[in-house]
Amino acid sequence: MLSKTATRRETSLFTSDIKTYDTLIREAVNNKNILVIGGAGSIGSNTIHTLVKYRPAKLHIIDQNENALAELVRELRSSLTPMNIQDFRTLPLDFGSPVMHMFMQSQSPYDQILNFAAIKHVRSEKDTFSILQMFDTNIVKQARFRGWIAETSPNADYFSVSTDKAANPVSFMGATKRVMEHILFDNARESGLKGKITSARFANVAYSNGSLLQAFEKRLARGEPLACPLNIKRYFVSLEESGNICTLASIIPPHEHIAIPRLDPKEHLIPLQSIAERFLNLHGYEPEYHDNERKAISGVSLARSKGKWPLLLTPANTAGEKPYEEFVGRNEIAKEIGMVQILSIPYVGVSKQKSLSEVLSKIESSVIRCDTTFNNKEALKAIIGEIEPNFLQSHIESQFNLDQRV
Repeated sequence: MLSKTATRRETSLFTSDIKTYDTLIREAVNNKNILVIGGAGSIGSNTIHTLVKYRPAKLHIIDQNENALAELVRELRSSLTPMNIQDFRTLPLDFGSPVMHMFMQSQSPYDQILNFAAIKHVRSEKDTFSILQMFDTNIVKQARFRGWIAETSPNADYFSVSTDKAANPVSFMGATKRVMEHILFDNARESGLKGKITSARFANVAYSNGSLLQAFEKRLARGEPLACPLNIKRYFVSLEESGNICTLASIIPPHEHIAIPRLDPKEHLIPLQSIAERFLNLHGYEPEYHDNERKAISGVSLARSKGKWPLLLTPANTAGEKPYEEFVGRNEIAKEIGMVQILSIPYVGVSKQKSLSEVLSKIESSVIRCDTTFNNKEALKAIIGEIEPNFLQSHIESQFNLDQRV
């Protein structure tokens, strides 16, 4: 199993919890109406693979990526486990668009809604326009969508995935997902949402779409050098584990809790370099180390003839690049909730006495009304700082970004 090069596990970390809570999961999913946003991505699709085993009555999957939706349908239809879903639909919609609102108004209420839509790459803070799109997807549309849930499915349980990078964020991606958590939980019941609301932060998903590890596979197939930053450690879960933890997190934790995996930094924080080395060993190559891009690129054929493969090691000096990951932020405490491999963090509100609605209004002005007051990175950072003041100091700025790396 390829993911073992990163997780070092033969089976899912969450198998025992899935078995223990099988009855509760079945009660929440079997014969229920379920809506999944961003369901064709790596995490969303693997959660769907877990959910379909419990036979919901209705399963609607929303994702703008038509090709990924088509591939997901092929996978589900080809599975040894029959779907047996009365109302199964995939729709290539933007979850924050007027068409999505119309679609939700046309449907009977959902029992459970799971949201995986996000701009998820740290590299997307490379310029102001990419950050604005991140604000739109991770914050503005999340707030809008929550309002539509309150209007059309007020009793639904709602889960929206977060990220480990939301804990003490150093990147705009992590900071916008932390703001997403505030929007998800703030005054939820007063806004008309009566169901349980939960989230999850977890590790990097090994070999997920767009990930560095998936790039190892593609680069090897294309005859290109592998590349990774020096002195960077990450937690990893497998694709299957990502679906398991989201299924559990959407059903088991109490209201306004964020589920996190029980991973030990001493045991489970893995240097990216060691994963690249194990990946090459698995494919029959020894790493040949480089610090020069052009020499690494031009040296593939010669290295391969010697049973080696170029591995370019780059400085960890790009914007938003955290040297290690964590799940629990400042002023947060992880608590036991009866699961073997999952803990849960009770939601902690905004850091400053600043109205979240005021801040959201500024963010909407920057995105929807294109207010030029907020058309630079420092102004956008200042908006985040109004509710997450530590981000003003913790953000890792750099003249380099990941698009300038091989």
